[in-house]
Amino acid sequence: MTYYDDSRAGGRSGRNAPRPIAEMLAEALRESGLDDDVHRAQVLELWPRLVGTQIAKVTQARLIAEDGTMVVGVKTHAWMQELAMMERSLVAKLNAATGDTGVKKIRWELLQEPGPGRAP
Repeated sequence: MTYYDDSRAGGRSGRNAPRPIAEMLAEALRESGLDDDVHRAQVLELWPRLVGTQIAKVTQARLIAEDGTMVVGVKTHAWMQELAMMERSLVAKLNAATGDTGVKKIRWELLQEPGPGRAP
């Protein structure tokens, strides 16, 4: 889909200069300061595919802070210890997949199991 931008029409008025919507959206996100937030959300979406099925079943990528700390919930202490030993390679894999160095470290948190009085 293409939208038009009068400023790129070579000084002509009207809707003469087609511009890809992806370009306009990226510019709008950059100008509003939301581009970093969107990028961090995209990294969270990649987590299950990058770590594989086995790790994805026992983890939940929660957020990436502005300082580059990714917070991941883990189902058990045993998995938390195992993943802590894999942290460097996981950070490298995430950054390689996204083409930047946005993830600096991972903070592992034990996921709370729903129990009596807790919402699932």
